[in-house]
Amino acid sequence: MRALVGVWRGLRLLAHIAHGVFLVQVRWSGFGPARRQQLVGWWSAKLLRVLGVRLEAPGAQTPAPRLITANHVSWLDIAAIHAVMPEARFVSKADIAAWPVVGSLATAVGTLYIERASKRDALRVVHKTAEALAGGETVAVFPEGTTGAGYPLLPLHGNLLQAAISTHTPLQPVVLRWYQPTQAYSEAAQYIGQMTLIESLWRILTAKDLAVEVRSLPAMSTEGLDRRHLAEALADTMSNALPRP
Repeated sequence: MRALVGVWRGLRLLAHIAHGVFLVQVRWSGFGPARRQQLVGWWSAKLLRVLGVRLEAPGAQTPAPRLITANHVSWLDIAAIHAVMPEARFVSKADIAAWPVVGSLATAVGTLYIERASKRDALRVVHKTAEALAGGETVAVFPEGTTGAGYPLLPLHGNLLQAAISTHTPLQPVVLRWYQPTQAYSEAAQYIGQMTLIESLWRILTAKDLAVEVRSLPAMSTEGLDRRHLAEALADTMSNALPRP
């Protein structure tokens, strides 16, 4: 039965992705920033619905500019955050730009790509992030640097936080929790270890009652802190907001 549900969701997913590609390739250049943000929010929220994921978004959001810092569990984390905060520009690994279909969608919404193995490229992305923040934009990063099980929080890297410190921009901590009625942290949503994207997709397509909570925490000031101490304070804030399984 779950396999049939998965196939049906998969067919709907293909149609939804095709619609997204059409918007990006044919219509995107004719839309202004406000309309683009509206479409990003709509498309992302519908993507979750197509996959059978229920979205919850408690907590107040901080006005732009801000640096959104979120924990990382799934390749769907970006869609979950965009469904709530469509104005966010994400910093993502450079490999995504070359992914079929997904790469073109990510590029269209202003993703900033980073070669994680290159210190020089990391510095470039810090400067680009700082420019975006100084220009009044909202940027989102996953300071863990990789996906985890959801709990506990992985160690946070402070490099990209320097962009917020340099521009006196507040942080907007966000904690993501993918869960099901029988699991406080859903195994179906986890994209970790040697799991392939296809394997992860099928687990999500066939999951029952999967939900994601995108919880916005109070803004954190970056004034008077270096990136190491800011990362430590951020880790404490985010960890305390994640319920124990």
